[in-house]
Amino acid sequence: MCQSCDSNPAPDAEGRRRFLRLAGLGAGALLLAGVLPDRIAQAAEKKAPPPKPQNSISPDMALQRLIKGNQRYITGASKTHDFKSEREALVSGQNPFVAVLSCADSRIAPEYAFDTARGDLFAVRVAGNFVTEEGLASLEYSVLVLGAPLILVLGHENCGALAAGIKAVKDNAVFPGQIQKLTDALKPSIEKVLKEPGDLLENATVQNVKDSVQSLKNASPVLTEALSKGTLKIVGGIYRLASGKVDLIA
Repeated sequence: MCQSCDSNPAPDAEGRRRFLRLAGLGAGALLLAGVLPDRIAQAAEKKAPPPKPQNSISPDMALQRLIKGNQRYITGASKTHDFKSEREALVSGQNPFVAVLSCADSRIAPEYAFDTARGDLFAVRVAGNFVTEEGLASLEYSVLVLGAPLILVLGHENCGALAAGIKAVKDNAVFPGQIQKLTDALKPSIEKVLKEPGDLLENATVQNVKDSVQSLKNASPVLTEALSKGTLKIVGGIYRLASGKVDLIA
């Protein structure tokens, strides 16, 4: 590798680091730094009336609302949502009451699983539901700008990404394309539970959620500050494929 290429970080990587350095600042400071668009920063500073006032709730209330929504989903008693009026109300902005980091698995639909409407749930999805730089930035945005009081890391049974990670750990399996990077990211959680009794995939799924929750609590000044102020709660859960139930584990 040439010296000039090796010594200078890629623009994308440098941009991410700049964002993370500035992420602990308030909306006004971010505006002055030129990071947030004027319209977004000014809205955050002025605290304009939210498009969905019912979403301006405490972290504990948000968690209870999430649990009740999941109970309705399990029993088949989901609400009928008026999508037309919801679309109109959200033209000017959004204020979700929960942000969810979930797997990209097509069997998992957080909006359905918690019986939420448009503008209620801010979704970040990646196979294996682990924390990436881009995912972290999205979750920071949901808290700093949109005011989300709750973050849920949602794993699920029979996760294909974790199953691939187990093969990589136990059998030294190598996967094509960028899939290998995904399994590499999951290896630390898998290695922690290799010798534990019980089903390895289930244990790894639980550990991965716990590790992701802990990572979010420690990785970002934005989230750490909100946690210390009591305006944010970060929890983890496992989605059960057969019943649709979400078991909170962290």
